[in-house]
Amino acid sequence: MPPSKIIFRKTLIIVLSVILTAFAFFLFMPGLNTSLSPSRLTVHRGTGFRAIVAELRRSGSIRSEWPAIVTGIIIPKLRSIKPGRYAIPAGMSNFQLLFFLHAHPQDEVRISIPEGMEMRKVARLFGGKLDFDSTAFMAAATDRKLLGRYGITGSSAEGYLFPGTYNFVWAGSAEETAAFLLGRFRKFYTPELKNMTALRGMTELQLLTLASIVEAETPLDREKPVVASVYLNRLKINMRLQADPTVQYARGVHARRLSFKDLETDSPYNTYTHAGLPPGPICSPGAAAIQAVLHPAETQYLYFVATGTGGHNFSSTLSGQNENIRKYHRALRESGK
Repeated sequence: MPPSKIIFRKTLIIVLSVILTAFAFFLFMPGLNTSLSPSRLTVHRGTGFRAIVAELRRSGSIRSEWPAIVTGIIIPKLRSIKPGRYAIPAGMSNFQLLFFLHAHPQDEVRISIPEGMEMRKVARLFGGKLDFDSTAFMAAATDRKLLGRYGITGSSAEGYLFPGTYNFVWAGSAEETAAFLLGRFRKFYTPELKNMTALRGMTELQLLTLASIVEAETPLDREKPVVASVYLNRLKINMRLQADPTVQYARGVHARRLSFKDLETDSPYNTYTHAGLPPGPICSPGAAAIQAVLHPAETQYLYFVATGTGGHNFSSTLSGQNENIRKYHRALRESGK
């Protein structure tokens, strides 16, 4: 081989070695382009790789965009970064930074949905904690396609957002979040409960509607079967339910006592002016309220009123109810309320 070719080959090898060393240094040298202190990054759904790199620079996670972009070009897989909130360690290389973002598990938020929470309040709860607003959740919870997928015949997911404490993906969509809660209800509502509902002569929607009223009336699990018996007894004799929570739901008012004018509210949810059950649930009942409707106490009660000290007094006659009302007012006076 001529000396000139040998020299050229050696020179080429040296140049390539230098280039490869430079690339390796460029990719793997810690702190070359990244912050020497911890930083944070928020990635919303639909954000592209270039926008993520720009946000890394704005947040101080990197000093310059082009090294990260070139690293992503060299290793395309690293450009796939999930939405989420990231706490980025200090002093990583460009490769380590992108690999950290690429491989990091989905950010989750633990949220408790209490029994008796209305759908619009659930929407506000999620809107304050997850990466979508309450309007998006309300749209998902009234989407006919989603409701149909879970066999819901009503106009919304009201009553089906099964209470509990769950981990939600922070960057998950409103549709995914609503679907998760509907799935939890379907898991709870076993074939045995379906059969019991049918034996009670009720549809699934009727069961949840009455259970939601029971849930709204009392937080005490021990009382729920008795409260359920009152409303079932009324339904048997075609007596109006006259449930205050249904009027509160119709008016969207829960912070004050109802007035006589409130009881005249023109709404199919007003059980003072409309016989039978309202069109649908007024909140999401928990397991105890649902079981209370399926297994009510055996009573002749038609009335109940708060004791003023927690719980309720029950009666089967109007005179007994009036006496319980007097007891309630005495308890209020004695407590100074």
